[in-house]
Amino acid sequence: MITLAHISDIHLSPMPELGWRDLMGKRLTGYLNWKIKRHGELNSETLGRLVAHLNAQNADFTAVTGDLVNLAMREEVDRAGKWLEALGEPHKIAVCPGNHDAYVPGALECAQDVWGGYMRGETLDEAVFPFVRRVGEMAVISCSSAVPTRPFLAVGRFDEKQAERLGRILHVMGEADYFRTVLIHHPPNAELQHPSFGLKGHKLFRQVIAEHGAELILHGHTHRSSIHSIPGKGQEVPVVGVAAASAAQGGTLDDPARYNLFRIERNGDGGWACTMREYGFQRLGSDIVMRLQMRIR
Repeated sequence: MITLAHISDIHLSPMPELGWRDLMGKRLTGYLNWKIKRHGELNSETLGRLVAHLNAQNADFTAVTGDLVNLAMREEVDRAGKWLEALGEPHKIAVCPGNHDAYVPGALECAQDVWGGYMRGETLDEAVFPFVRRVGEMAVISCSSAVPTRPFLAVGRFDEKQAERLGRILHVMGEADYFRTVLIHHPPNAELQHPSFGLKGHKLFRQVIAEHGAELILHGHTHRSSIHSIPGKGQEVPVVGVAAASAAQGGTLDDPARYNLFRIERNGDGGWACTMREYGFQRLGSDIVMRLQMRIR
């Protein structure tokens, strides 16, 4: 049996001290959004309690599906690197970047340098994404939808080149009979698309999954818990989102902070069984509880 933890949308706080030179372009609108709406709804105390509960599960591997930072200032990126080190060793954690991690041009490359082994793995060529981590009979495949965008947009992008590489990886890992878990920050299912914050290339992503198959897809971005599915090769593939890990109770926009824990094992006929448990805060009460348990595969 393999246990896989899933956490997302860390949005580390507090925001570092910023000067007027730091607030050029998109960072100005992001800073105002943080001060007006987000600073009271995303906090480090909530995150700390949730991570302590997650660590007590002693999962075999942890997937972090993006948005570790807010404005992608260098101080934020460095702080996120230290947060990852506290979370665990790089060989037990994979990060796929979110739109906030690529908030402005050059930000994603900075994050790749600082976060190092947390955002690297086996690849087909010199391209960083998708990369693969093998954990027993599970292959964690980390894609990137993170691109810098104009103010007031939070869209992601999945292009032809990454699609071609993902298809080849899924084929190879499928032939070797791995449990293929695909990470991407923006949700790929049609139900969650929006012109301002959806995934450009979501149809292309779904085509790759339909052709080559996968066993599980994990995403973040929406700050909400969700379970959908998209067509795979011969059967539907679960698509699971999770609430922001720092989302405080009483927030008006998001579900309270949560994480998911998956138990993956062989079933009697040689296929795969996957059970999901969701842990986190409720709207009322101060305890972290198991909110959901279900077999998703």
